[in-house]
Parts: sequence; structure tokens; C-alpha cells
Amino acid sequence: MRREERSGFDFAANRICFITGTSGIDPLGKTVKIILESGITLVQYREKDKTRREVFFEALRLREITRMFNACLIINDYADIALAVDADGVHLGQDDMPLREARKIMGNRIIGISTHSVKEALEAERGGADYIGFGSIFPTATKEVGTPKGVDGLRAVKNAATIPVIAIGGIRPDNVLSVFETGCEGVAVSSGLLAGDIKRNAHRFLASLR
Repeated sequence: MRREERSGFDFAANRICFITGTSGIDPLGKTVKIILESGITLVQYREKDKTRREVFFEALRLREITRMFNACLIINDYADIALAVDADGVHLGQDDMPLREARKIMGNRIIGISTHSVKEALEAERGGADYIGFGSIFPTATKEVGTPKGVDGLRAVKNAATIPVIAIGGIRPDNVLSVFETGCEGVAVSSGLLAGDIKRNAHRFLASLR
């Protein structure tokens, strides 16, 4: 089965991914609703500080909200929770569950893998990932990911891999065009959307696609 048949996900229509802030979402998902109302249709739920039970219930709430907008939901780290809430996929880091085992759980759902080098990107591709997350592209305070790779590092990964590449790390409305110029399929953004006027930031990111 080919990857496009397996996941059925259109990366060309979901080029900007909102990653929820590290403090989680508010009880009503107000921030996520603003993002979705602005036209972004891909949400990645990332939460490092809460219990798995809390993560489950927040993910379940996000699944309800994203369905209201016909949007895609990816859960970070937890393939079992992603499956339990009927999310569209899971995103795994280098220290998370092995890709092969995650595929047994996720079936034909989306699996993305965080990578920080061409070697890791190619390993993820060979292992059957549906997309590669690569970064950090620019300096970021959101997550400790080592030395920024820059657009040249991103371009090297994009040239080496044949599956979609999603750039992450320090991406803002004022530098996103340089990222897309590498040919990457999308960008994953947290603080670049959350800092300041969320709706205005979302519109600026979406305008970069035009």
C-alpha cells in the first residue's frame, strides 16, 4: 500500500500546522477555535506537562472542535491516545515509540517523525513515515532542539527526501517565505501564531501561501 493510499492526507491543502502551546488549551478550546476560524486546518496537540489522563481528555475535546471545522488533528507522542480519540494521526520524536510499532497501532492513519538531520529524515522515510518534521530552522524558545539548522539545512533534507517535509522552529510571518522557498510542503508553528494577535498572525501566514 502506497503512503498516499494509507494516510489519504492532502499536504498541499494543509501547509500551515498550528502546534498548541506548552501550557495546553483552555477548557473551551478558545485559542484553537480562533486558529480554525482564521482558516488554518491542521492542529498538532503537544502537551508535555500534564498526565496522560489529562492529555486524553484535552485531545478528546480538540477532536470535537476540529471536527466542527473539518480540520485535521495530530497528537504528539501518544499513539494510543491518538487512536482512542480518533485523531487523524500521531507525531513522534526520536525518543518516542519506534515507528514500526506505532504503525501497528495507527494502521493507515498519519505518522510524522521529528528529525534533525538528513540521516534521521531518510531513516524515517525508509521506516514508512508519512511526513518528516525537520528543525529547528531558526532559534526558538518553545522547545530545546539544539543548534538551528537554517534554511540551508532544510533545503538539504528536502532535496534528499521524497516524502513531505514540514519545517519547524522559530518560524514567524516575517520569515516564513524564506522557508517555503526551500520547497518544503509546510510549516509547523506555535509561538509564531500565539505571540500577539492570533487571528492577524494566522492571516499573515495564510497570505504567505498566495
